[in-house]
Amino acid sequence: MSDADDFVYDEASGEWISAADAAAKAGGAADGDTVVVRDSVGNVLADGDQVTLIKDLTVKGAGQTLKRGTLIKSIRLTGDAQEIDCRFDGIKGLVLRAEFVKKR
Repeated sequence: MSDADDFVYDEASGEWISAADAAAKAGGAADGDTVVVRDSVGNVLADGDQVTLIKDLTVKGAGQTLKRGTLIKSIRLTGDAQEIDCRFDGIKGLVLRAEFVKKR
């Protein structure tokens, strides 16, 4: 019996897949340590995207409130699945949670 005849259960998809496919899938996950960041709707975010706020957010330490619908340009991913780094006029080091933004 060869490896081509072996099947393994993939818990992520809930299906039986060939051992060769499972090895390729595991190898791809090990090579790419990138974290997929999704907005409130489920769209995948990338560096440089523009996002819009979906609710009013009070910025701690700045004494300012960012209103719903505010456009944030040129975001940067931080490596955390829920945080994005961005700039906004008058606020340095602004970090937003991905659940409060929508990709434009």
